[in-house]
Amino acid sequence: MNDMRWIAEATCGQARAGHLHTAHGVVPTPTFMPVGTAGTVKAMTMDAVRSTGAGIVLGNTYHLMLRPGPERVRKMGGLHKMMDWSGPILTDSGGFQVMSLGALRKLDQDGVTFNSHIDGSKHRLTPEISTEIQHALDATITMCFDECPALPATPERIEQSMALSMRWAARSREAFIARPGYGQFGIVQGGTERELRERSVKALTEIGFEGYAIGGLAVGEGQELMFSTLDYTTPLLPDSHARYLMGVGTPDDLLGAVERGVDMFDCVMPTRAGRTARAYTERGTLNMRNARHADDLRPISPHCDCLACSRHSRAYLHHLFRSNEILGPMLLTWHNLAYYQRLMRTIRAAIVAGNLPETAAKLRADWAAGDWSEDEFPQPKMPPVP
Repeated sequence: MNDMRWIAEATCGQARAGHLHTAHGVVPTPTFMPVGTAGTVKAMTMDAVRSTGAGIVLGNTYHLMLRPGPERVRKMGGLHKMMDWSGPILTDSGGFQVMSLGALRKLDQDGVTFNSHIDGSKHRLTPEISTEIQHALDATITMCFDECPALPATPERIEQSMALSMRWAARSREAFIARPGYGQFGIVQGGTERELRERSVKALTEIGFEGYAIGGLAVGEGQELMFSTLDYTTPLLPDSHARYLMGVGTPDDLLGAVERGVDMFDCVMPTRAGRTARAYTERGTLNMRNARHADDLRPISPHCDCLACSRHSRAYLHHLFRSNEILGPMLLTWHNLAYYQRLMRTIRAAIVAGNLPETAAKLRADWAAGDWSEDEFPQPKMPPVP
């Protein structure tokens, strides 16, 4: 098999449709990666994840190094075998999670020493260790180790962080063990400072990676500033490589980022929302705990064929959440991931057809319109009770 590669299929404005070829299969892009932080997409079996149309999932170095540990994962046949997922897996390097530990970690030029949030035990991550762990996990896509400061931050702090991340990127690349169909992505940093983003892209492309991620966004700067940063960052990235926006986001975030040339996404939003009774739909977000759903016999969405929508009513979902039954989060997580995958397929088809502006306008108008009325989406006629 050849090296990992992204092959373009169509463009519409800055938006791109293509295919990412890997050792574990081909992924149509744009794509959304369900987050399987600790070797599981929360509340989902991998058969359920597959049923949504997902082609690639994400795991996390920090969490998996703490438990069950990379050697234990290796003994179980790697992350693919352990999770029962034969498709590609991208592993976040752990940098963001370590940086979020605050007082539990100590940063130096070589790496980070930190205390586990689980039991307080001391651990060390460097670019080399992170890359080695991801190799032990058998990650299809390895992320380079970086530092991501929370925004807002001073330009001086962001510049120091970006420069350190670029040095770590070079060390991560040096430690990466090349295998056919496997790859490593560099991570562009620089906050919302244009000159720093430009310097970061230049440093990473000189090193050379199989793909490029945009990090350090969706960390408190707001959508408008995130989009303006993408406006000048994505055009700097090679046209021939996949582009991945890390940790983003809402359906509107995904659409706006695709319009600006991004190919890959991950975010905990659809799974976290599923556990907290929030359903993503073509008509915006619905709260299944709301009393108005208590007697609503309609499914969540008339356009969805997930298990929650094909077998159950809003009234049942409302009952499950009000009763704190675990089936509620399971069904709603399934629905949300199915919606995200359906959204990405819709966007991808629009790029290929050359009508993304019209499709995007309709998607945004529908989200703004709110829930379907009963005239638009009638209650089903139920058989009489015997």
